[in-house]
Amino acid sequence: TQSTWGISPEKERTVSITMPFSDPNIPNKLYFCRELNFVPDLINAYEDTLNEGFDMLAVPLVHPRYQRDSAGSEYRDEPFTRSDLLLNSGQWSSSVVGKVSPWIDPDSAVAETRLASEKALLQELQWGSHLSISAAVLPTPRQCCANYARVINQVVQAGIPYMQLWMRIPTWAPSDSAIETDTWQTWNRFRMMCEHHSSLSVALELTADLPSEALLRRWVGEPVKALIIPTSVFITNKKGYPVLSKRHQQFVVCMFRYKVNVVLRGRIRHEEGAAAYMQYIKYLFQKQPPFSQADWFEHPYLDYLQAPLQPLMDNLESQTYETFEKDPVKYAQYEKAVHQALLDRAAPDSTTVLMVVGAGRGPLVRASLRASESANRKLRIYAVEKNPNAVVTLRNMRRDEGWGEKVTIVSCDMRTWQAPELADILVSELLGSFGDNELSPECLDGAQRFLKPDGISIPCQYISYLVPITSSKLWNDVKAYQDLTHFETAYVVKLHNVHLLSEYQPVFEFIHPNKEAQPDNRRYKVMKFTIPEGGTLHGFGGYFDSQLYKDVHISIYPPTFSEGMFSWFPIYFPIRHPQCLAAGAELEVHFWRNCSAHKVWYEWAVSSPFASPVHNPNGRSYWIGM
Repeated sequence: TQSTWGISPEKERTVSITMPFSDPNIPNKLYFCRELNFVPDLINAYEDTLNEGFDMLAVPLVHPRYQRDSAGSEYRDEPFTRSDLLLNSGQWSSSVVGKVSPWIDPDSAVAETRLASEKALLQELQWGSHLSISAAVLPTPRQCCANYARVINQVVQAGIPYMQLWMRIPTWAPSDSAIETDTWQTWNRFRMMCEHHSSLSVALELTADLPSEALLRRWVGEPVKALIIPTSVFITNKKGYPVLSKRHQQFVVCMFRYKVNVVLRGRIRHEEGAAAYMQYIKYLFQKQPPFSQADWFEHPYLDYLQAPLQPLMDNLESQTYETFEKDPVKYAQYEKAVHQALLDRAAPDSTTVLMVVGAGRGPLVRASLRASESANRKLRIYAVEKNPNAVVTLRNMRRDEGWGEKVTIVSCDMRTWQAPELADILVSELLGSFGDNELSPECLDGAQRFLKPDGISIPCQYISYLVPITSSKLWNDVKAYQDLTHFETAYVVKLHNVHLLSEYQPVFEFIHPNKEAQPDNRRYKVMKFTIPEGGTLHGFGGYFDSQLYKDVHISIYPPTFSEGMFSWFPIYFPIRHPQCLAAGAELEVHFWRNCSAHKVWYEWAVSSPFASPVHNPNGRSYWIGM
């Protein structure tokens, strides 16, 4: 067996081709990679791959049959692989994926093989790092993979600049193989041993047989960077072209949402070459629904952690107001709610007193005025706003839009304002991603002194919801801060690369006006979630559903989601340490909402099947200021 590739002097040249890896910041773009097993002439293979329409190629870092021993091979006088001068550094980094030799088996029962594998694995990864390639594909681990994981953990903990490690994982494995049938379990065990390191990702390989839909769904919460599609899983349609079965199609289209690189591997079996396969995959890619206005707005925020607003402590900036005011759904729903309330409450010749508490730059005032016109009811509006900068906008709007005596601008904190009269309707938009997390209960309990005994609050009710989730991406982003504080903080985030482990459950409910003699906004809820398929717990996703008036709602709770609304993203509560949950496990979760004179905060913990610390005791890391 030839131990290295022979490179003739005339081939010691470079080509000037540069192609990108899949960029998660660019929507609606599909990137193709061609996987090759033997590449005796890298430059010709590179040029041929480009001419076929691929964006990159995956090639062995070392000849796949060059098996080195545990001592002495590296001292041979011949190169162990091809020269790095064949491509320049930009081409290596943007267009080449390295493949680690498939014979490497660090968990072999034979000591000589194990030691040789460890040394060869490190040698090839060091070479890949030297080349500045963006990713190296690792061989699939055995069911027992502790030593393999130990070696990889050493590599990622020591640091491999710019290079991701893609673990090749098949979607399913036969029961007589060295791999677990449920291959997600193998991946999960391996990454747990590597402490969920962000440099370790998945290259998921489609197999002819697929597991159940429930098991496949677990991959949407994992860091899948590449989807490997062997030509052998294609079938031939009536016209003689390669296509995928319906189950394969559905899964591939699902994974497109997560910006995977598509890797085509195996022998080309069609006379039109690789183009026949690529055209079909492009066809599947184009079957995705087109981006809506909300999709374009949300795309930069997918899985992007943001600190929740502190509306009572901080004054919002003009840009923040502008973003919220673009929502095409929220203010239409508020207008509808005010319209119905006016019809129910007011006679045509009477004047209704309506107070907007937290008027911002006026969208609720405008919505209320439109509702007044459509309902043919007279309104007298008080627009109460504590932000002096927003008050400037309101006063300009009152003059420019001719509100006149219908609208009184009040530059004051609603908690200290003394209203000149009682209101028939109290309107606010103080909701946060978890319903109550921007202190809507505290604000409205204080403001309801303005409301007549039979007055209407819009909103009149809101309920928060919680669900346990898998999201390696979010958890690693929190981990990157390297402190306890961030693991005890809730984040507003557009959940995307996320798998739901169970069904949603309600958490806290608030009703307005609050009829309690002494309102108490502290809450405590115990929830028990059944985990049907098992998975890794990285934290919890939170949502809300709010009843504005009667049957008019606004909601980010997925079963009742207000389609097209983007003013709120869900909230993410991380846990300090990811936990594996077995199929059928019952997860017991505790959530508290605590209050003091100056702040409100959440605490959360898991008590079964494992016990976690109580996160954020006394609001030491995260709170909402009064």
